[in-house]
Amino acid sequence: MTLGIDIGGTNLCFGLVEAGKIVQAFSVPSFPPGASLQQTLDYLSAQIRRIIRPEVKRIGIGVPTVVDIHRGIVYDTLNIPSWKEVHLKEYLEKEFGIPVAVNNDANCFAMGVYGTYPADDKPEVLVVITLGTGVGLGIVHEGKLFCGANCGAGELCALPYEGSIIEDFTSKKFLTDQGWDGVEAAKAAREGNLDALAMFDAFGRHLGALLHTVMLAYDPDRIALAGGIANNAPFFRSSMEAYLREHFPYAKALERLRIDICTDGDLPVIGASMI
Repeated sequence: MTLGIDIGGTNLCFGLVEAGKIVQAFSVPSFPPGASLQQTLDYLSAQIRRIIRPEVKRIGIGVPTVVDIHRGIVYDTLNIPSWKEVHLKEYLEKEFGIPVAVNNDANCFAMGVYGTYPADDKPEVLVVITLGTGVGLGIVHEGKLFCGANCGAGELCALPYEGSIIEDFTSKKFLTDQGWDGVEAAKAAREGNLDALAMFDAFGRHLGALLHTVMLAYDPDRIALAGGIANNAPFFRSSMEAYLREHFPYAKALERLRIDICTDGDLPVIGASMI
């Protein structure tokens, strides 16, 4: 049995995972604003004690930033101001006496998604893109995470794009900048609102530009779109795929590519348990 933990700016999610399934889980609000490093570690440890059992053999943790995955050091977590350099693996191994692995949250999500494919249908190269408040990207090659030298192999969201960065056009920020709340936009699109449908159509083209870069960079045979915005795929998928067909130069690669939608909220925790 493994304990998987997904650390976010809004919530901390915990799950005991056995044979790829969550057997017990809960979530709590993330660290209070202004909390010191020690206060956050005390809070995290207290939540772990609520769920950990003697049968738990290891802990896996996903965090929304770059990580020294070998030493388990977390750097510059944007939504947790006190987490500038956190020796998380060392701290928790001393606290609980079992091995701890730490990785980027999008990488953990990617492992969780990879585990959903049956043994006879595993992707050779899987890229998982999480679409939410920001954009995350994880790469799994032949069943193993590809993280890069600094756990930054998937940070394509920072690429320059139309005077800003591509994340601003493929995340919740794009919807907000167009004057929409995500839930309201989805409802309006379902009701046939032309403005909402046009907004999602534009979003799809921008997402297509990101997928174009993903295809050139990693040559995947499978891309999975995850996160809250992925629920709206029926409204942006057509324009996204049209952009790829128009701009990607290698038609045969597109014939092999499959784009899946994966919105299971348990996968970040399950994936963390797998790292």
